[in-house]
Amino acid sequence: MSGPRDTDVDRTPEEVLEQLGINVIRGLAMDAPRAADSGHSGTAMALAPLAHVLFTRVMRHDPSDPGWPDRDRFVLSNGHASILLYSLLYLTGYGLDLDDLRRFRQWGSRTPGHPERTLTPGIEVTTGPLGQGVADGVGMGIAERWLRTHYSPEICDHHTFVIAGDGCFEEGISHEAASLAGHLRLGRLITVYDDNHLSIDGPTELAYNDDVAGRFRAYGWSVDDLGEAADDLGTIEAALRRAMAVEDRPSLIILRSHIGTPSPHLTDTAKAHGDPFPVEEIRLTKELLGLDPDQTFWVPDQVLDLYRRCIPRGRALRSEWEERVEAWGGDRARWEAGLSGHGLPGWERRLPSFSPDQDPIATRQAVKACIDATGESIPGLVPGSADLTGNTGMAWDGAIAQSATEPGGSLVHYGIREHGMGAVMTGMAAHGGILPVGGTFFVFSDYMRGAVRVAALSKVHVIYSWTHDSVGLGQDGPTHQPIEQLAALRAMPDLRLIRPADANETAAAWRLAVDADGPTALVLSRQALPILDGTARLAEHGVTRGAYVLSDPGRETPDLILIGTGSEVHVCVGAAGLLAAQGIGARVVSFPSWDLFAAESEDYQSSVLLRGVPRLAVEAASSLGWERWSDATVTIDRFGASAPGQVVLDHLGFTPEHVADRAKALLAERNSARDHTA
Repeated sequence: MSGPRDTDVDRTPEEVLEQLGINVIRGLAMDAPRAADSGHSGTAMALAPLAHVLFTRVMRHDPSDPGWPDRDRFVLSNGHASILLYSLLYLTGYGLDLDDLRRFRQWGSRTPGHPERTLTPGIEVTTGPLGQGVADGVGMGIAERWLRTHYSPEICDHHTFVIAGDGCFEEGISHEAASLAGHLRLGRLITVYDDNHLSIDGPTELAYNDDVAGRFRAYGWSVDDLGEAADDLGTIEAALRRAMAVEDRPSLIILRSHIGTPSPHLTDTAKAHGDPFPVEEIRLTKELLGLDPDQTFWVPDQVLDLYRRCIPRGRALRSEWEERVEAWGGDRARWEAGLSGHGLPGWERRLPSFSPDQDPIATRQAVKACIDATGESIPGLVPGSADLTGNTGMAWDGAIAQSATEPGGSLVHYGIREHGMGAVMTGMAAHGGILPVGGTFFVFSDYMRGAVRVAALSKVHVIYSWTHDSVGLGQDGPTHQPIEQLAALRAMPDLRLIRPADANETAAAWRLAVDADGPTALVLSRQALPILDGTARLAEHGVTRGAYVLSDPGRETPDLILIGTGSEVHVCVGAAGLLAAQGIGARVVSFPSWDLFAAESEDYQSSVLLRGVPRLAVEAASSLGWERWSDATVTIDRFGASAPGQVVLDHLGFTPEHVADRAKALLAERNSARDHTA
């Protein structure tokens, strides 16, 4: 393969400087993984020309203000090529420096192995699990179009650019998201497919020979196959600008690249994908690139000056936008509240309150009541569901469904695409201006778990409405009855999980979720639950603290504590009544959120779960983890059964009578142990 220097005589000085910049990026892409003894050089080297064109010629962005609301969005879905993005962020002036690149993949650095949204300025979304970024981009495209429709092109008018690779398009999530984007005819979304034919195991043909162009055309995308143009800046720019002009459908640009180019021995090899280049290969490649092989992390001043031109250009674009916003006559309070992802001041005063005199209501229906009551006061609210809109409480009264003809629709029908829905919601939230809420059956949180994990890692403001939360859903049987999901999701860091006991706790949970800055999961019942005495008064503060005393037996120290979550709290209340009739005083604790309670002080925790008092936890789910909070449990460590919901609950012991019996048995065990010790 000939070196780029061979054609310098045919280029203008500006073109020569641009090629030097691209070669410097390729040098950094080799140096950083080599210094870390870890990382992926080859894809970053192959895509350096594409990234150069995007950041210097095409994208509207301001490195001095990475959060400018009307910037173009950029997503590196194949996040293993992170050194490419870090190099561009350093060169264009986002606040990284060469030391950040030298500390690539090291403890405490701002340049981790895969891009992380909360860590590095200029990173829009956390990527790495392949295909997630494709779906994130769809969410960003939906958010941009929704905001442009609801407000004005004067203040929202930009594009979303995604780079994705073979691995992204092999993962099922990309199929889900691409299908949805095509159905919505989502313009201004441009995805570039890095078609390099290589994976870690070897050629992609080992497992993959899809007609990607045909597949995306079938989804309704505009497809532009550039062929062998990965080094042709003019061809790349022209294709990007053609795609930017497409308003009525998403665009896919296919770019046949050569991983590791122009390495003499590693170009188009699997070794270029996942391993740092050997020192001698780096020397040979730098010689081909016209770089000094004895220098590492070399960035000449003229190259830095070239890329730093992005700063004044971006400031000018942002300044023009700020002038338009200043002249805009729209509802500024709604715009600013939407950008924050929260409600208008005082929105929570619209929350409904429920009385024990009312008929029982499922908490999935209670969340709908909350959305109906407060939705207009939460400017960016966009609920949706994976084909279960009415079942999950997402059917916002009066909301128009999002569609190709209704781009401002505030209700999204995601279809049966749970994983795609989760990542699209992440993209919507990361874009800003949107508070997405997505519903499905709790058991199918398994299908979207990868996206939920990335949302938690990213700390994006999303709300999950997971309903049909226990064997109480009934006759659909074990395939649809969640058992282990609560324990699994409680183990996920930075995910707030709330399982409310009744409609009042649901309203308190909705307030927490809307006011939060990260992801919140509401775990809600299918079956109707009674409005519990005391929750109208106690839930607002009690749910916020994760657990609280719902009722006490009227003595200084109770004989035992019954701890319930969700639909089992009313069972504990019933059991406490039965025990009281037998002279046993039981405190009832509603425990909607482990993570919120764990964040409370030890003094508060011990005031609720009194030290030395036996505790029995009651939850229609796995016992795993309850040993932290209780001495014994009434739980489920088996799969459920197909029968009416109450029948299943009765057979598995979720009745006041059985809970009272287990409580007495726990007390007897404690008394026996004391006698034995004495």
